[in-house]
Amino acid sequence: MSTFHLINFGCRASQADGGAIKQQLILGGFKETSPEGSEVAILNTCTVTAAADAEARQMIRRLHRHNPQCRILVTGCYAQRASEEIANLPGVAWVVGNSHKHSVAEILLKEFKHPGIATDFPAQAEAQTSHQAVHPILPSPKPQATVLVGEIGDAFHFAPVFAEDRTRPTLKIQDGCNARCSFCVIPHVRGESRSMAPQKVIEQIRRLEEEGYQEIVLSGINLGSYGRDFSPRLSFLGLVERILVETKIRRVRISSIEPMDVSHEFIQMVAGEPRLAKHFHVPLQSGSNRILRLMNRRYWTTQYAERILAIQERIPNCGLGADVMVGFPGETEADHAESLRFIESLPYSYLHIFPYSARPGTPAASHSNPVDGRRIRLRSREMQSLIAAKRQKFLQAQVGETLSVLALHETQEGMRSALSSNYLKVFLPGAEAPPNTLLNARVGRVFGDQVFGYQVS
Repeated sequence: MSTFHLINFGCRASQADGGAIKQQLILGGFKETSPEGSEVAILNTCTVTAAADAEARQMIRRLHRHNPQCRILVTGCYAQRASEEIANLPGVAWVVGNSHKHSVAEILLKEFKHPGIATDFPAQAEAQTSHQAVHPILPSPKPQATVLVGEIGDAFHFAPVFAEDRTRPTLKIQDGCNARCSFCVIPHVRGESRSMAPQKVIEQIRRLEEEGYQEIVLSGINLGSYGRDFSPRLSFLGLVERILVETKIRRVRISSIEPMDVSHEFIQMVAGEPRLAKHFHVPLQSGSNRILRLMNRRYWTTQYAERILAIQERIPNCGLGADVMVGFPGETEADHAESLRFIESLPYSYLHIFPYSARPGTPAASHSNPVDGRRIRLRSREMQSLIAAKRQKFLQAQVGETLSVLALHETQEGMRSALSSNYLKVFLPGAEAPPNTLLNARVGRVFGDQVFGYQVS
């Protein structure tokens, strides 16, 4: 039996892709094992920042150093963007871009002479038009590396969920992005926006229901654009309505949604539907209008704030998060101060704070006024201090509240951990509920950044 080890990097959509590859290999007769014992290692990469690229290169070198006989296959966004750079690294036998990612399992099954993939979990594409892109095979810069990278077509390659060791399986229902933010390389490495057929979404969720899962996470690269590639169009809101009507899954969580897709109708739905997690992650990037224009973001701060405050009004205890970028080229101290004031004015419970990272080929990378690294680190620390205070206020407000939580596999010093509808990890001393159980928990105390509670009927 051939052995493999898979390492995922990046966003939830990428994690879903990796899960599908893992599932297909296991069903095809491969055995998952440690890096030291594997015949092939698969790296499913991210390229959203230079740090993500560096992390992948470091992992490739480490794998080759500890297991020189292991053949390494690199796929994902970094593979799509810089295939020849990766192919020159030691131990790399294949570089498979996002254009061919759906074929990774097939490539390895053929290479290791396995019989094939079970038909229940095909790596098939759902074409939305009759056009299919041609995927040329590029010449390898070194003999032992095969490079498969080409144009990303208009087909959605769905990733059946592999939830073997997850309590909250992620279902990727959308891929690609039609927005052109000046800092972002993702449209180049993921292609145009395309969507999983709604009936396939329903089938996948029903399958997870049958396996006993209580919560699913809907993910995509630009989730709010779901269904715009269909004719006639179907909105993301319309899809969620279908999920609620046609499935019995007990909780649906939205991974991230762009601000202009957070409509009042969508807020009303989340407020009134107990099966939808009370949690919004709405990327901001900057609280300065001048920087938002340079970023080519499609909203003003007033529009963004109006939506966040509408969520707070309709869902007072909602978990609210955002992505914020620090040090975008041309960002001044005044811009940074404006961004801090804007974030201070909104009811966030957490932020994902990122330093700007120049991505090759993006308009922002050629900007003539970069912010130096020391200044970026100082601004990041100021942002982190601000959100730490806001988060502590949010956590303290939970004391005495009864939250709907999902018991997780994780334990800490004998305490079962659980994730609340409003996206808080709650530790439950003495709780006997098995993982993957929805229950009510009353928050008793907060210690630092940890929340402790107890199960109630």
